[in-house]
Amino acid sequence: MSTPLVFPEGFLWGSATASYQIEGAAREDGRGCCIWGTYSRTPGMVHNGDTGEVACDHYHRYPDDVALMSELNLQSYRFSTSWARVMPDGRTVNQAGLDFYSRLTDELLGRGIVPWLTLYHWDLPQALEDEGGWPSRDTAYRFVEYAQAVHSALGDRISYWTTLNEPWCSAFLGYADGRHAPGRTDGPDALRAAHHLLLAHGLGTAELRSRDASLSLGITLNFADTTPADPQDPGDQDAARRIDGMSNRYFLDPLFRGAYAPDILDDLRNVWPEGLVHDGDLAAISTPIDVLGVNYYSGSTVSGPPPEEAHAAADAARATGIPSPHVGSEHVTFVPQDVEHTAMDWEVRPQGFTDLLVRLQRDYTGPAGIPLYVTENGAAYDDEPDETGFVQDDDRLAYVRSHLGALHEALDAGADVRGYFLWSLLDNFEWAYGYDKRFGIVRVDYDTQQRTPKASAHWYAGVAGSNRVD
Repeated sequence: MSTPLVFPEGFLWGSATASYQIEGAAREDGRGCCIWGTYSRTPGMVHNGDTGEVACDHYHRYPDDVALMSELNLQSYRFSTSWARVMPDGRTVNQAGLDFYSRLTDELLGRGIVPWLTLYHWDLPQALEDEGGWPSRDTAYRFVEYAQAVHSALGDRISYWTTLNEPWCSAFLGYADGRHAPGRTDGPDALRAAHHLLLAHGLGTAELRSRDASLSLGITLNFADTTPADPQDPGDQDAARRIDGMSNRYFLDPLFRGAYAPDILDDLRNVWPEGLVHDGDLAAISTPIDVLGVNYYSGSTVSGPPPEEAHAAADAARATGIPSPHVGSEHVTFVPQDVEHTAMDWEVRPQGFTDLLVRLQRDYTGPAGIPLYVTENGAAYDDEPDETGFVQDDDRLAYVRSHLGALHEALDAGADVRGYFLWSLLDNFEWAYGYDKRFGIVRVDYDTQQRTPKASAHWYAGVAGSNRVD
């Protein structure tokens, strides 16, 4: 029998969700339309034409869902507030929307569960997108007003605040690649969006701290552990550098070092929008945070041509005036590895998780004295329920166990990781995949809304209750 992995005293165990993915009630109590509502109703954008109109009906079923969290020994619940529910037009407060989150917060606290709030998980009000969306600088200022409204309602009961979830996805999947809402494919606009998301984070953090210095404030980034196919090949090394630059350092360096890395700016020299960075922007973006949220699912192995060829080809393509949907990562080949894959076709790479956490500690959070929290980690698999709805999801359980082992290895190597939030509590609306992909440790029958904890949920309840992995 292997030796149990014991986690530090006070290690925080939780699970996470996002508003549009679970709440439903998309047209109730004054909620406005968000970009995902529009995107999912656009033909061909979401698998099977699914939308989040009903999702998991959490808006009506939250007391039972919170009771289930308690049964699973969750110490904390990470959820997001819907900007479109709180401010339907992006500007005007909807009290009924705030009241829902107030009821949810009270329900959590009544069960002894720590609420962990994320202000933005991709559901920009459509009204603000119509005014330019994240490529418009004004959206950053509208975010501050939204943060003020939510804090006024919930700041007396919630200590942990995350400004943004995965701004890389919001900017590059939403505005460059078109695979996420709002479905645009303009490379320079994606760069504008990424910068304004970071600006919104910095301004929002400063505003929240001015209101209450005791809050624990942070941002959640999604990270890719990227390795060159041939570590000795200059082209493969450069491909890994470029992907790491756009996926990781594009956000980390402004946040922790107050500047965009010179090599990234050089990669983007022909598409970088003129006048994008104003005086004071980087000082605002690098406003000190208290926590860095880490989302990790997989890694990638990449290959590329010699650096001079890649740069010349990118320059030639951009000279045509055609915006690049893969801005910054042109001419990179992703090399599949002979490892297990999840239902998302993502490689299962727990060692990359260890390497990432150790790197973040060494290069960014450690010198700044900032702890790490794993705010998302989990896997989708093709669940097969039995006649009762129960799912013996051994593959998901093995994925989580291996990644908790990798996390423990990072702790042993000195990474200051203080909590873990499993994604996701519930099967839910999985963005462009609709209801086809299931990440939940609790199965949701979308016809009946019946919740059935899977084998992974019962196992994770034991981990959270004992603070150890057997």
